This record gives sequence, structure tokens and C-alpha cells, in this order.
Amino acid sequence: MNRLPGLAAGIKDKLIQQALERKLRQACAPGAQAPARPAEKKAEVPEEHYRFHLHPGYQQLRIINDGAKRLGVKNPFFTLHDGAAGSGTTIGGRAFINYASYNYLDMSGDPVVAEAAKAAIDRYGTSVSASRLVSGERPVHRELEMEIASLYGADDAITFVSGHATNVSTIGYLFGPRDLVLHDELIHNSVLQGIQLSGASRLPFPHNDWEALHAILNEQRHKFERVLIVLEGIYSMDGDYPDLPRFVDIKQRHRAFLMVDEAHSLGVMGARGYGIREHFGLDGKDVDIWMGTLSKTLAGCGGYIAGETALVEHLKFLAPGFLYSVGMPPSVAAASLAALLRMKQLPDRVATLQARGKYFLEQARAAGIDTGTSTGLAVVPAITGSSLKATRMSAALFQQGINVQPILYPAVPEKSARLRFFISCTHTEEQIRTTIQSLSSVKQA
Repeated sequence: MNRLPGLAAGIKDKLIQQALERKLRQACAPGAQAPARPAEKKAEVPEEHYRFHLHPGYQQLRIINDGAKRLGVKNPFFTLHDGAAGSGTTIGGRAFINYASYNYLDMSGDPVVAEAAKAAIDRYGTSVSASRLVSGERPVHRELEMEIASLYGADDAITFVSGHATNVSTIGYLFGPRDLVLHDELIHNSVLQGIQLSGASRLPFPHNDWEALHAILNEQRHKFERVLIVLEGIYSMDGDYPDLPRFVDIKQRHRAFLMVDEAHSLGVMGARGYGIREHFGLDGKDVDIWMGTLSKTLAGCGGYIAGETALVEHLKFLAPGFLYSVGMPPSVAAASLAALLRMKQLPDRVATLQARGKYFLEQARAAGIDTGTSTGLAVVPAITGSSLKATRMSAALFQQGINVQPILYPAVPEKSARLRFFISCTHTEEQIRTTIQSLSSVKQA
């Protein structure tokens, strides 16, 4: 600090203030020139760094789409359905046999489920208009969560407004840089995003290979604090499932957490549709984190986590995807609750779904269709070997009144491109026979 010797502190401060005021008046006087600014240096920023149409991802998309147009292949995605979609649907006023919706137990469109949603709107409105923590909690949320917990024999459950965000937020929050997440190589994107957010180390293991997982843990477990193993109940691209008791044994031996994503196995596996746990006769507490979605069997939108009290309470107060998100709309919670209760009341729908899936698989294999490792539980792929062939076959089937979507690279490896058939309990054997006949004909074309 500069000093003016011989002057009292108060006088020095006054002189400094007067000098500053004189400079300010001079700067603001008419005709005064503004002080020179240092020359602005312009950074050489490539245009692709600030233009969306030059983004590498978009450029790749354009190459794919333009190439498809040159080959005369129409975009098969974003099809507009005129109403509810189950085993049948209407597109552009035309009726189709539908295999592109995972409405497995025909709960979306069920009159009881629809009425529950309407009643919830009348009582609670269309939105809770807040996060559940502050003022968005409604009785229907807790009723749904307690029914889910009961289904799994768990202490409690928590529902999120997005199935994808359920995995992202749960894994992303609970695990960190000193932890390890091991996952099946075919695990869903939401799990991969959650691991990336967490900062944990990530190791995939070969599909459904519990022995490979055991070998990895023998080498790696001691290097990390928490270890999470993540599986799916039914793999949505292949329609197969893991030998869950083997994985339970491994997680216990290595003191790890086990998480099972039941998005496609709830309502599909087990005599009553209670999922992979019922299929294998396991106790609910054999798995640490049960995850599932509300958009398939449960006719809503969102996801859930079921498990011990400490897990659920922790997520409710601290997981960002729940804490900072608006609560689930009452109509969605009510619809999923009604669908869950209907599933319990109508086990014949589960039995019919399983029978139709088995029939589809048998007919497809008899016709020489490559169905991969599918077990016929609601998801059956028809592997084509190339994205172009899958797209053309989808278009040809569409012309014959059959709606099935192609699964293309990079969603699956190019050699594993396929058509993916979702089976519903309302598909008839006649519809399935017609479909297999048409599939065989377009395969040969």
C-alpha cells in the first residue's frame, strides 16, 4: 500500500478520494476520449466447434440417412400410431399386426387401468408440480411403491420419472472413483451412462458368463472398495436371461452388490409374472438392488428401485435424479399401480404370453429363422446379418401389414443386425403363423 508521510490517515483517505473523483469527471467530460482498450485477440475456432449441423455425430447420421435414400430405403423410425398399440395397431388408418410395442400383458389400453389414470387426474390434477421431497408427494406414489416392494419381498421401493434416469441416477450416485462396476457385455445404455457419471472403474464380462465374472473378481476385488455387478432379467435385444442363482452365489462369495434390471422380465417370467426371482424361486433379499421400468408390463412411464430400507431412504433424500426432479404425474402412478394389481388378479395373461412367445420361437426356428439365444419369453430376434437387409425386410413386412422394427448398427454389431419381435398376450397363433410365413418370404427375397 502507498503511503503519504506526515499526513493523518483521515486526510490521506480524503485526498485519495478527491483524486479519484477528478479522474472520473475528466473521463465523463464532453469530447473526452475513452481510454484505449487492449487489442482484442480473436481465437481461431473451427466452425464445427460452434455449429450443430457440423457436429460429428450429426454428420455421421446424415451419411447414414443419405446412403439409405440412395438405396431406396425409407426411414423406418418414428412411425405414427393412430391409437393404443398392442398385438394390433393402426397406422395411417391401416390395421397392422404389431410387434413393435412392449405392451406384454395388454395393460396399456386396459379399461381398468385407464379408469384409474382418469380418476387420479380428477383428484390430483395432471402434475404434482414439485419434487416429491418438498411438496409433490401424493398417496398414490407410496401405494405404488409399497406394492412394488411387496412383489419383491423387499423393505421398500422408490419410483423415478424415467426408467433410463433410474439407472443413471442410482448407479451414478451410489458408486464412485474407488469402486468397480462389473456388467454383462450386453447391458443397457442407461447402466453404462450411470457408471460413467459415477466415475467408477468399469469392466464388462462375456454375456451371461458367471465363470468369467468369478475369474475377474478373483483378480480385481481386492483393488476396490465397493463392487457392483449388474445384470438384466431378460436382455431386450436377445430375449435370453442369466442363471441368476449362480450370480447370487458369486456376489456373496466376493462381498459385492448385485443389481438386476427387470425392465423386460417383470410380467414375463415366473408363473405369476413376478419376474426372474419367481422363475428361480429366490428370496427377494438375495439381490441387493432390484430395478425395473413402469413402461412395459406396468403401462406407465418411469422406473423403480426396490431393496432394503437404507438403500431406498438414501436415494429418496440424496439421489439427484429423484431429489431434483418433479414427482411422477399422479395419473402415471395410478395407471402403473392398477396394472400391477391387474397382473396379480389375472395370471392367465402371463400364462398366455409365455405360451405365445414359445409358439413364436418354435415356428420361427422351424422356418429356418436365426433367433439367436432367445428363450421365447416375449422377445424374439430374427437376425439378418446386416443393417441394410434388416431395414429392407422391415419395409417389406410393413407392406404386408406387419409392423416390426429393425435394430441396426451401432445399437448392435453390424453382423448382428436384426428384426426384433415383441410378443403380447393378445397375439393369436394365427397371427404368429401369418407373420412367420411372411418373414420367411421376405428373407428369401
